Amino acid sequence: MASPTTTMPAAFLGHGSPMNALETNRYTEAWRAFGSVFGDAVPRPRAILCVSAHWYINATAVTAMAKPKTIHDFFGFPPELFAMQYPAPGMPELVDEIAETVKPTWVGADVDSWGIDHGTWSVLVHAFPEADIPVVQLAIDASKSFDYHFDLGRRLAPLRDDGILIVGSGNIVHNLRAVQFQLGEVGFDWAIRFNEAVRDILTDDPSLIGSMNDSPDYRPAVPTPDHYLPMVYAAGLAAAADEPMTSIVDGYLAGSLSMDAYTVGMPAPKTAT
Repeated sequence: MASPTTTMPAAFLGHGSPMNALETNRYTEAWRAFGSVFGDAVPRPRAILCVSAHWYINATAVTAMAKPKTIHDFFGFPPELFAMQYPAPGMPELVDEIAETVKPTWVGADVDSWGIDHGTWSVLVHAFPEADIPVVQLAIDASKSFDYHFDLGRRLAPLRDDGILIVGSGNIVHNLRAVQFQLGEVGFDWAIRFNEAVRDILTDDPSLIGSMNDSPDYRPAVPTPDHYLPMVYAAGLAAAADEPMTSIVDGYLAGSLSMDAYTVGMPAPKTAT
């Protein structure tokens, strides 16, 4: 259990395709390097709170079941991916702690409708392959504004002082309609411009992330906010600590996806190049 006097790091991980759960590449190696620090240079988390792009509903809720199911929320992938399980325990009592921490923001308890979706388990299977740390998810409320999500990220910050590792999982640039898989690890000009502008803000002053909403590249980079907002939660956490974020891996896929990942509150681990 983490010491109550130790502030847990926080992270945003660009998760990309669900196939990353099965593959070994420089992104999955960066996630593994991130997780390898815990229990060594950084205390082991009491629990992991994940804000995943794939739980995007009209409510702010936290999973509150003792044994969350592994959700295969995708189609068209090989049987091996559907067979994967991430049997981490839940922590039902954490919902009350989160609700108290973020008051007056209301947080509901989800006891049976969700679990651990692939936005969470596809990265945790590399970062924490033993699946022995309790995992809860926080739903992204689709009915709320950008400012609401950034503020909620800030409000979650005290949990870091109580052994909770908070991880956002999405993609800063995520436009599936524009994907051209034959391009490989290449980004379109607009994707690179937007992603690099976000990187400049996160690694300097994350409190300014709202300025990216006015970028001329915002619409193609963020056609829907679900994958972008997990990064906004991480930026809110960094802003609450008045700290910049540290890049642990970066890159592009298929023209219109970025795979950047960031941490706050810990040195960048070594990653593959």
